[in-house]
Amino acid sequence: MAFETKGKELFKNNVAFLRGANTPDLFPRDLLPEVAFAGRSNVGKSSLINALTGKPIARASSTPGRTQEINFFKLGTRFSLVDMPGYGFAKAPVAEVQSWTQLVHFYLRNRRQLKRVFLLIDARHGLKKVDEDIMIMLDRAGVSYQIILTKADKLKEAEQKEIMGKTLSGGKEHVACYPEIILTSSEKGLGIPELQGAIYQALEGL
Repeated sequence: MAFETKGKELFKNNVAFLRGANTPDLFPRDLLPEVAFAGRSNVGKSSLINALTGKPIARASSTPGRTQEINFFKLGTRFSLVDMPGYGFAKAPVAEVQSWTQLVHFYLRNRRQLKRVFLLIDARHGLKKVDEDIMIMLDRAGVSYQIILTKADKLKEAEQKEIMGKTLSGGKEHVACYPEIILTSSEKGLGIPELQGAIYQALEGL
């Protein structure tokens, strides 16, 4: 509960869009600590970010691959929240997908102030191969990441417990995966305080 309270305080800061970057030279040069959000297209990333901040800062879309750059948001003078391009979409041209993938890889391998990646997984579908590929890449880059299950309100309680168990088991096979999973629903507010607390822990190195 203490971490949740501290986390809630973080999001009382003013939220401002800093910039979108489609090349590394556009990454912000300040040294504020960062937490990043990644996930398959249509996993509900924008909705979750908006639920966290209480403001419609991230554009939600039904069109896969709409976020084509890395978007940086500054929360006061405390930290920056990073919205990464969705992966696993099929409608974007191959050249664009490759370009975004290279951008993401460069960010993850070179951003020293990155404290943790929150990897969003649709609770209805669980870990897919494309998620496993991202997890392997994060392991190799030595980037700490934590799995967040989204859209949990679409499942019954027994189904929620089942997917939590399967996902936790899958995460244990990855060296950089944080050993706690948070079940969330942007629509119902489920898990939002816990996720805010996890962000506080990540920023503090706990």
